[in-house]
Amino acid sequence: MTTLIESEEHKSLREAVAAFAKTHPHTTTPEDGKRLWQDAAKLGYIGVNLPEAHGGGGAGITELALVLEELGAAGNPLLMMIVSPAICGTVISRFGTEEQQRDWLPSLADGTRLMAFGITEPDAGSNSHRITTTARRDAATGDWILTGRKVFVSGVDIADATLIVGRTEDARTGKLKPCLFIVPRDAPGFERRPIDMELNAVERQFELTLDDVRLPADALVGDEDAGLLQLFAGLNPERVMTAAFGIGMGRYALSRALEYARERTVWKTPIGAHQAIAHPLAQAHIDLELARLMMQKAAHLYDAGDDIGAGEAANMAKYAAGEACVKAVDQAVHTLGGNGLTREYGLARLITASRVARIAPVSREMILNYVSHQTLGLPKSY
Repeated sequence: MTTLIESEEHKSLREAVAAFAKTHPHTTTPEDGKRLWQDAAKLGYIGVNLPEAHGGGGAGITELALVLEELGAAGNPLLMMIVSPAICGTVISRFGTEEQQRDWLPSLADGTRLMAFGITEPDAGSNSHRITTTARRDAATGDWILTGRKVFVSGVDIADATLIVGRTEDARTGKLKPCLFIVPRDAPGFERRPIDMELNAVERQFELTLDDVRLPADALVGDEDAGLLQLFAGLNPERVMTAAFGIGMGRYALSRALEYARERTVWKTPIGAHQAIAHPLAQAHIDLELARLMMQKAAHLYDAGDDIGAGEAANMAKYAAGEACVKAVDQAVHTLGGNGLTREYGLARLITASRVARIAPVSREMILNYVSHQTLGLPKSY
């Protein structure tokens, strides 16, 4: 029943985050985003999922997703919550050395440092087996040397380090296997170039080049032989958090449309009284609520340690939230008509932003592939 009925503790957290979010202006500039991030961190919201022993809240992805959803519902989504505490913080919490945990988790929790995450490559896309960023050992020093490229990496300019997915050669088989490395922002040979996006977001996207970036042996996170397990330990929370991001954005758009539909009068009654306006908004609300249920299920499964069950549910939640978000935003814009495209109402910018929930971090088509193969047992076409 815990996935169906929220506890009083969760209800209180939801109310507190919603009240906090309303005290901040919309995060339209990097300065706004930084201020919101730091203020949220002071209240324990950013590190709510990180271990208490390292300054976090000791809760889970369930609570972190709740925080992000409520920030988004108030028009203040923080994209880097998906990356810094959810992906990087989780991976370091579960697999990092004691030294890595002491070094990174307290500062990720209190908001003084951020970490980005680099996995996507120009020629790899959704196929992680085609990742060409390689890491090789320097036999003389024990250092790692990384070479490769990454694209669509969020917030590298504001992050203190980037958790890079590379591949090392298995000494037994000669095959490449994924491994995770902490790459400091100022590491020699680590270059970034902003990608020119038609997306109105505080966090910018970057292409990264790693040209023989030399890292100490302890830059490797976890076990060299457990890379795939560690990778998916971070990707499941990423999908849950992306669902929260989409649901929050959809709720915000819907709330603006409802305000308008209650007040806007063209004939004798507010336009919200007409079923042509009311019913699509009701459908958008239903879709968002259904997506939230699957998101909560995925988060609970992950927090309970069921990585396999969480993988299926997280993909479904991300799919459902992406679809619900786009429909809610589209319907909100149509409800306002021409006003829906003005800066005054702040909905037009969401038309592009809402598509992110469909596309990233994995496309809806790849999720359908996953469900087809993993859940339904259908054969692969690739």
